[in-house]
Amino acid sequence: MADPAPAAKPAPKWKPLDEIQRRVLGVLIEKAKTTPAGYPMSVNAIVAGCNQKNNREPLMTLDDFTVEKALDQLRNLGAVSEIDWLGRVSKFKHHGYEWLGVNNPELAVMTELLLRGAQALGDLRGRAARMDPIEDLAALKPIVSALVERGLMVELTPAGRGQIVSHNLYLEPEREALRASLRGDAARPASTAVPAIPASATVPADRATALSAEIAELRTEVTRLRELVGNLTAKLDFPTPE
Repeated sequence: MADPAPAAKPAPKWKPLDEIQRRVLGVLIEKAKTTPAGYPMSVNAIVAGCNQKNNREPLMTLDDFTVEKALDQLRNLGAVSEIDWLGRVSKFKHHGYEWLGVNNPELAVMTELLLRGAQALGDLRGRAARMDPIEDLAALKPIVSALVERGLMVELTPAGRGQIVSHNLYLEPEREALRASLRGDAARPASTAVPAIPASATVPADRATALSAEIAELRTEVTRLRELVGNLTAKLDFPTPE
């Protein structure tokens, strides 16, 4: 009698997310990997993780109401769930593996992109390696290729030293603004590069205003990345200090 066919792997459920949803999901995954003793997480812990000053771009000042709203949206999308923590305060856990359809190193890479957005491969390798071992750029590249092939990542600049990549969970206006900024910076002489625009630390309540703020933040990040590309040397193979 023939062996039964293996069960089909469930299809990923991921969808584009706004900047706050991405930050909340990224924090849940990051803390599950780096500080498992504090996971699952309460709303207060998630707020603190979203607002921390290291390994975040852009910096945010979110309150518990905003985070609770994002958690509710992510729960409806199947990306997180709430658990009753021994009858005390409710806590939350992520479903990143199933929702994105990824393995351990792929989830580490996606998490860093959710937390910091577009970045050079060398920086990404060093940052993701704190959550899952990724020995060098040679080990990172097949991970990136697999994620790009499945539509989870995008290559924002051509392959090669200093290549810039990002996740593909942007809302469409954000994605187009990011690509336009990169095209504009590539065509503009260094002396006329777009000046950095300070990003607001507080996320506006009105979504239209929030989108405008995020576009400004993306342009600031792109300017920084373009400067980084111009100065890349052999040290790109090593993690950039936080």
